[in-house]
Amino acid sequence: VSEIMVNRFDTIYFEEDGKLFKSDLVFSNEEHLRRTIERIVSNVGRRIDESSPLVDARLADGSRVNAVVPPISIDGAALTIRKFAHEPFNINDLIDLGTVSSDAAEFLNACIQARLNILISGGTGSGKTTTLNVLSAFIPDDERIITVEDAAELQLHQPHVVRLESRPINIEGQGLITVRDLVRNSLRMRPDRIVVGEVRDGAAFDMLQAMNTGHDGSLTTVHANSPKDALIRLENLVLMAGVDLPVRVIREQMIEALDLIVHQARMRDGSRRITAISEITGIDQENIQLQEVFRFALSRKQVGEEIGTLESSGLPLVRRKKFALRDIPIPVGF
Repeated sequence: VSEIMVNRFDTIYFEEDGKLFKSDLVFSNEEHLRRTIERIVSNVGRRIDESSPLVDARLADGSRVNAVVPPISIDGAALTIRKFAHEPFNINDLIDLGTVSSDAAEFLNACIQARLNILISGGTGSGKTTTLNVLSAFIPDDERIITVEDAAELQLHQPHVVRLESRPINIEGQGLITVRDLVRNSLRMRPDRIVVGEVRDGAAFDMLQAMNTGHDGSLTTVHANSPKDALIRLENLVLMAGVDLPVRVIREQMIEALDLIVHQARMRDGSRRITAISEITGIDQENIQLQEVFRFALSRKQVGEEIGTLESSGLPLVRRKKFALRDIPIPVGF
């Protein structure tokens, strides 16, 4: 079971192997559910009531909990718990699950070694964080990594990792520490690489600045429905930072900062697949140009399952400089 969803006290669903099921278990009544929620959030130093009706937090075991109560939750309290494996997935797990092909995995490993800046895009529940964790595991042990997250989910096992987590406003309305604050601070911590769990606001601007100022090989994720949509989304997030820059300048910064977009999707059968790996090749008439390096080819469908693989497009890489600078062989075929 990877996720538990309580829509109301008498309606509970759970996700297992990518599929949703309705549970036979229920709470006795609304008060029973509210007491359970209050106990969960109080254990992480938070409160939930009418004046503060929303909590999003990390539990002691690393699980992510989101709770909402009236008046913002119209039909009663609701609770969502996302569980994470104690032992994180590795690249072989993703290959076995069909999330990525072995050729694409080899290519991505080489890109990490060559210190390409990578943006992982996808929708909610597509597995972006899992893929971010797996790709981050390719980072060599002798590099200093700073991770920045809203709620800590990444599980990196390298010896030189510092984990930073944002903090919400306290009861007195003070103490807010945002992801953007942490990205800025990470630049003063002598990082070799910065890994940001997800950019959702003006932190995107600071992340691009970090990638453009000597922190090659950094990674982050963004909510988007395609690689092109990821660029539009990132551009809008940069504008949220309040920077007074023309759109063309923002796009030029984006192509200088980013090398690769890895797009992931949740398929109709519940499986998670990397559906495209796209290289940012330049700008033409103010439009950022992408070249697909790998694309997902659906070979057939059968009951409850979509069969396909991530295949090379056969197009040669345009961004080869970072491979040459670090003497990293470009995988065969590129």
